[in-house]
Amino acid sequence: MSKAKMMFSMIAAIVATGALTADPGMAKNNKKSASHSSAASAASSMGSVPQAQEAPKNGHHDEKPGPAWKTVGGTIKKIDGTAYMVEDYEGNQVKLYTGQGTKYMRGQKKVGDTVRAEITRGNFANSIQ
Repeated sequence: MSKAKMMFSMIAAIVATGALTADPGMAKNNKKSASHSSAASAASSMGSVPQAQEAPKNGHHDEKPGPAWKTVGGTIKKIDGTAYMVEDYEGNQVKLYTGQGTKYMRGQKKVGDTVRAEITRGNFANSIQ
């Protein structure tokens, strides 16, 4: 270990010991608030931190584009108004909802088309290709 590193380690240890010796009760009581304030200051220095979007309740779905959750690929089995029933490559049925915010790549889709869609947690299709 270099002399500079060793010197720095010793100074850090002395400062830490001095802080605890001055008022050990204060260090114990303020431990939570110190970590909270340092986490808060770190978050504020990074800018806004995105919040996780909650999954919609059963029977509800997103009605507009939002943060992409996953990509679904498969074959359109049924179209009901603005909703597409897609059978993915594992055989699961996924209902995708579309609207004005949906980007259609390569035109409108029909039953039997193979598609890939980027969807929100509420199954709104941000894009379909």
